[in-house]
Amino acid sequence: MSQLMSSPRRSDYDITNTVRVSAPKDVARAVEQLLVSEWPQMQLQSVERAFSDFDLLSSGRMPGYAGVDTVYHDRQHMLDVTLAMARLLAGYERQVPPAQRLGAERAALGVVLALFHDVGYLRRPSDAGQANGAELTRTHVSRGGEFLRHYLPQIGMAPWGPVASELIHFTGYERPFNQIITRDARDRQLGHLLGTADMIAQLADRCYLEKCRDRLYPEFVLAGVALSKTSGAPSGAPQVRYASGLDLLRQTPGFVAHTRATRLDGEFNGAYHYLEVLFDGQNPYLDAIERNMQYLEQVLRSESWRLLRRQPPLHAAEPDTLSRVRGLMLGYFKKAWLQE
Repeated sequence: MSQLMSSPRRSDYDITNTVRVSAPKDVARAVEQLLVSEWPQMQLQSVERAFSDFDLLSSGRMPGYAGVDTVYHDRQHMLDVTLAMARLLAGYERQVPPAQRLGAERAALGVVLALFHDVGYLRRPSDAGQANGAELTRTHVSRGGEFLRHYLPQIGMAPWGPVASELIHFTGYERPFNQIITRDARDRQLGHLLGTADMIAQLADRCYLEKCRDRLYPEFVLAGVALSKTSGAPSGAPQVRYASGLDLLRQTPGFVAHTRATRLDGEFNGAYHYLEVLFDGQNPYLDAIERNMQYLEQVLRSESWRLLRRQPPLHAAEPDTLSRVRGLMLGYFKKAWLQE
């Protein structure tokens, strides 16, 4: 685990360039090895079932779900977060006093939470009015909590359903952290690890900058976040928060700084440090985030957007998802400006 990448990192591999985070089986294998190394007596049936169901669900092969059609929050993102979570769980357990340890059951819950933390983006038959999962952005965390309440009993984890439906909110913005209800300090710590995994995995992605410009921006448009109606605006006039993918990138340094201050180093109490015991005192996630931000500063200074030339693969349920989302985005723009 302490061995870091020695060759150029591939776009669909993890931070160490050793695990293909676009492949559920590869991530499952790496996660299960971490769990067994830390909790040798852990029963893995629930985790194995969760990975199998995730593969079916996200690929659109499970009845009642459309599969992943969000272009930023795709299958790779969910799997990358899950691997980061497993590493945080193992690192945390090795460094805290016995009374604070999570134990095998909470560790398994943490993995399942990470795997399904964005399941609320998946459309169901009742979502016929939405053309893409990104339109569910504002409620996707609560939807994910509802899913986990019903799903966990199916994989032998029924007692954890209410806990999971609360902890998933550490990955979102729907509910202030002080309104997330936990009865055990270890549950809250699990939520901090989950929120940390979600943030560091995406910020450390090799193609994070390109994905913000080309994939997160369209999601923000479809969600009504990039352009929105406000009560103080002239009738019908959309308020522009992000004018383009490039404008989103210009605001990204501020977002990352705020996230680090209020979430990673704030509410989550620097939980990312628990990784360092696995990497000989280094933190490859934080190092990659810093490289991304330094490169973005170079791009912003030069205004040479050609420096962002990576074309990351998209791992969604359908091969034409990106072109379809771009078409929906253009339609949203036309509708917004015609109504002005």
